[in-house]
Amino acid sequence: MIKIMKYGEVPNSEIFARSVPKTDVAGTVAEIIKNVRENGDEALFEYCEKFDKAQLSSLAVTKEEIDEALSLVEPEFLEILEKAAKNIRKFHSRQVRNSFIINDEDGIVIGQKIIPVDRAGLYVPGGTAAYPSTVLMDAIPAKIAGCREVVMVTPPTKDGKVNPVILAAAYVAGIDRIFKVGGAQAIAALAYGTQSIPKVDKIVGPGNAFVAEAKKQVFGVVSIDMIAGPSEILIVADGKSNPAYIAADLLSQAEHDKMASAVLVIDSAELARNVSTELEKQIPLLERREIARESIDVNGKIIVADTLDAAIEIANEIAPEHLELCVDNPFDKLDSIRHAGSIFMGRNCPEALGDYFAGPNHTLPTSGTAKFSSPLSVDDFIKKTQYTYYTKDALKKVAFDVAAFAKKEGLTAHAKSAVIRVEDEQ
Repeated sequence: MIKIMKYGEVPNSEIFARSVPKTDVAGTVAEIIKNVRENGDEALFEYCEKFDKAQLSSLAVTKEEIDEALSLVEPEFLEILEKAAKNIRKFHSRQVRNSFIINDEDGIVIGQKIIPVDRAGLYVPGGTAAYPSTVLMDAIPAKIAGCREVVMVTPPTKDGKVNPVILAAAYVAGIDRIFKVGGAQAIAALAYGTQSIPKVDKIVGPGNAFVAEAKKQVFGVVSIDMIAGPSEILIVADGKSNPAYIAADLLSQAEHDKMASAVLVIDSAELARNVSTELEKQIPLLERREIARESIDVNGKIIVADTLDAAIEIANEIAPEHLELCVDNPFDKLDSIRHAGSIFMGRNCPEALGDYFAGPNHTLPTSGTAKFSSPLSVDDFIKKTQYTYYTKDALKKVAFDVAAFAKKEGLTAHAKSAVIRVEDEQ
């Protein structure tokens, strides 16, 4: 049963405690990365057979396989994928940054160029799982950013194929190349390149502990989006909220993983009890009830605060991945929320809308990193380059100022490089 605690009556260490995965896979992952770096495709084929039980003759997904997948997916679901993609493109298109130039002083031009990364690599979980939403959420911003190539890796099933809905989503998102490989070995292949898989500049996408550790270990060789922890939902609700709705939304995250965190912060002790009762009604009805049961019992909590404003401050301290604001006038409280990956406003906005359809990205900071991190966006697939131009006359006006600054730092060669161009004219 979910824990109910009164804020101020239990230690803050319990209020703000987080689930922390205890699996130590760093050594195993390092060995996998080393093997892929040294042996390329040969290592990938071996790992596919070992971990995915699939014997492959080629890592690349062919056009024929994509066509077959499209024929196997229900037309109705293809239409839903297109609708979701349209919403995601609409939202992320507004994130596009523009280059700028400043030339308001004679002889001086400074500016900034926005340049997409050349090649983005997307990791999509596969095998027994199928997350077409991840394909859309990760690929569409990369495409909008203007990446020259978007490459996807995903584990094969035992028959050596990729789940058809994954390939259908990749087709809708416009992914350029797809490879049948998963786990830490897939991250290594994207980071260093193999005979089949090209080296990328940025790796994005969720995965298990091995994938997360591999992303951590290759960071610096390539860029990554984030190190994602267990999924989280925090609901801030008032006493007028429907307990059945609240319980359903808490379970929408609890069913993800036994380590997932579902938290309700509320200003009503009565509703807290009613939500707990409703959870006990709904959990046995879930297909993934064993996972949800453990998540709720071990990591779930209901925190009762004195006021709604106090509840929001608790939420800010937790800085959740997903935050639902279940109140009558949510926009009145929006400015008070400082730390959350994505905010779902009002009583009719379940977090599942954001997972699949609404348009804002569902790849979000977890484990409190929303205090300093942002959702995946077009910005993740661009870099900035700045430039400076001075005429000789413009340089004359500032050369000795530059030199004085350089000398203060003990860098006399810096100083000389500025004045050598103008000292003969002084």
